[in-house]
Amino acid sequence: MKSFIPREIETLWTLFTAPVVWALHFVICYAAVAIFCAKRLPASFDFDTMRIALFVVTLAALAMIVLAAWLAWRQWGFGADDPPHDEPTKDSRALFQGFATLLLSGLSFMAVVYAAIPLIFIAECQP
Repeated sequence: MKSFIPREIETLWTLFTAPVVWALHFVICYAAVAIFCAKRLPASFDFDTMRIALFVVTLAALAMIVLAAWLAWRQWGFGADDPPHDEPTKDSRALFQGFATLLLSGLSFMAVVYAAIPLIFIAECQP
């Protein structure tokens, strides 16, 4: 199976991709709602519009995390080698990094979902 994404993209930076996406999602969601509630924008931009916009942001964040997880799974060798990857070789380090990135992607995915749950239950800004 030929991949359109080159292998060189799987560097140490991919390890940080999913947690950074989660952190940005968290800041964007909570800052947007805080500003919305503090500014009391015109009625043409209501809380349901804010909720829909943040739902789109959440879907984009989840898509980026899934892409990072897929890259990590590919780097890990599609799960062909079981951990621990503790030999002092370049291949073992790459497998460990792929596995660690995959685990961080799963954790970040769940964190984004949990950060978005209040958007479902919060009815409106409290005066």
